[in-house]
Amino acid sequence: MSTKSLGPKEIMELLPHRYPFLMVDKVLEVDCEKQYIKALKNVTHNEPFFQGHFPEDPLMPGVMMVEAMAQVGGLFVKVCFPEAREKPFVLAGLDKVRFRRPVLPGDTIIFEAQGFKCKGPVVKTLVRATVDGKVVAEAEIMAAVR
Repeated sequence: MSTKSLGPKEIMELLPHRYPFLMVDKVLEVDCEKQYIKALKNVTHNEPFFQGHFPEDPLMPGVMMVEAMAQVGGLFVKVCFPEAREKPFVLAGLDKVRFRRPVLPGDTIIFEAQGFKCKGPVVKTLVRATVDGKVVAEAEIMAAVR
């Protein structure tokens, strides 16, 4: 099953997250056969975390980028594995996490994940985040479907 895009309504039907913790604005492409998903987040000045990180020099916290990566992976699982659609999933582990460049208000982050591996209830994938074609973060994300 290949889906061209998912808007906010479809994302909220698949993920339990809500404002201010829903970190994916749109899914641009999902290809279950190629095990690939591409999604985006528009980073705005209104993000609640900018009030404290850091008011005079706002910078998106790395932990929020990792959360967005995990949500992108979760969306792939929910779209491509219908049997997991009604089951909750949780972040199970992180490997090779790297932050390469700062993410600032006004940036649009593009997340791409490919090569989903399943072992029992655990799903693992590599997610790369870019802004203007430059890598800002990457991580191996593991999630467990409960």
